[in-house]
Amino acid sequence: MKTIAIIPARGNSKRLPHKNIKLLGGIPLLVHSINFAKQHEFIDAVYVSTDDKQIKDIAIDHGAFVIDRPEHLAGDFEPTVTAIKHVLESIESAIENVILLQPTNPLRPKDLLRIAFQQFNDRNCDSLFTVSRNYHKFGKIKNDEFLPYNYNVGQRSQDLEPLFFENGLLYITKSKHIFENIIITKNAYPLIVNHPFASIDIDTQIDFDMAEFMLQKYKNE
Repeated sequence: MKTIAIIPARGNSKRLPHKNIKLLGGIPLLVHSINFAKQHEFIDAVYVSTDDKQIKDIAIDHGAFVIDRPEHLAGDFEPTVTAIKHVLESIESAIENVILLQPTNPLRPKDLLRIAFQQFNDRNCDSLFTVSRNYHKFGKIKNDEFLPYNYNVGQRSQDLEPLFFENGLLYITKSKHIFENIIITKNAYPLIVNHPFASIDIDTQIDFDMAEFMLQKYKNE
């Protein structure tokens, strides 16, 4: 196999219990990412890494392979890269490229992955990740005083110097870097995504409710 998608979906969610199997638009949250991956012919296999039997059963029912994640890799403070690395270590085939799809980012523009994978190959970069532009006015508070960080007082938000945030929609990395515990390499290409889906990252019930709204609003796109 050359390119695989990996969806890390552990069972122990603190702020929104069982969120990875919570129904969004009538299907479990993680299935949105499984289905998204399966639509692309350049993905040779879809793997779900989990420590939860319910998640495992759902993933298998929807055509994904499952790698049982050991308890020591499923803690609250364990970085995502260790779960991805464990998947690579658990399968026999040699993998060239890894596409990371987080189940908490279930909504993605239809052509996003195809465009991203084309850019990844054309630019011959070691990794790619998606970003979106920030329009907020940030500052620091020191000694009870607010100190603007990315703007001058009175400046319009549309006139801010462009800053971008990592939106989590997808990541593509050559597998050799995963074995070095790296997802975003030094020469990573930041793919700009200007779509409302980029604002959806589910950690709380409010996030989930917003995802439901977005799903209905853009269901024909």
